[in-house]
Amino acid sequence: MTITLDAPRTVHGNIVRDSAIVMGRELRPMLRDPVSVIFSLVQPLILLALFGPLLKGVPGTGDGVWNWFIPGVLVMIAIFGTTMTGSNLLMEMQQGSHERMLVTPLRRSSLLIGRACKEMVPLAAQAILIILVALPLGLDVNAAGAALGIVLLGVFGVGLGALSYALALAVREQDWMFWVVQQTLMFPLLILSGTMLPLDDAPGWMKVLVNINPLGYVVDAERALFAGDFASGGVLAGIVAAVGVAVVGLGVGVRAVK
Repeated sequence: MTITLDAPRTVHGNIVRDSAIVMGRELRPMLRDPVSVIFSLVQPLILLALFGPLLKGVPGTGDGVWNWFIPGVLVMIAIFGTTMTGSNLLMEMQQGSHERMLVTPLRRSSLLIGRACKEMVPLAAQAILIILVALPLGLDVNAAGAALGIVLLGVFGVGLGALSYALALAVREQDWMFWVVQQTLMFPLLILSGTMLPLDDAPGWMKVLVNINPLGYVVDAERALFAGDFASGGVLAGIVAAVGVAVVGLGVGVRAVK
């Protein structure tokens, strides 16, 4: 009876431990070179400086343009950063380091789970930096809502990162296909999520695509959370979308790595 009860805990503990080891391994290069995290913010900062002011007075953005725009920028950072993480795995496969990881005692599923969970750290760091930059511009943010929004972004980023790794594994023999698929999917998802422009006046066929885009629900949830509107139905829809993407992403990724 004792063996039966303890066995599942041991297996679960091994997965957590192995995933933490992989996550630590993936974080070390970033911790040694934190400038890379700051450098990755160049594009979002350009958007804040050149695109944000143009939204003043645009229907659908409300009275606080920055309160509408900044959550969308954070989601944009998430999708740009996490969908490209598979390129790191492609590089490791080309260099042979991924094959060396496969022969270690680590569980294969932890190789992907640890990599995907690592994406939460740079996402959180970048989100905090963007918020600090936007505060002097006029961003009025609810602190608790922003914290929850960053956690939600992390969950969403785990799913996207896992899907990116799965894509890298699927096209390892034709690595150029990774960029074709990534670029083909990323920009339509961004446009149809309302991160850059309101979609209130979008044509009917586009609204159909908007309604099935999980990224749009995450964007709406971020805006509600940043405003402190915790009771908004958009928050629940965004949580369901983010968790759904995380579950699907990890499920697809774990199957791909085995």
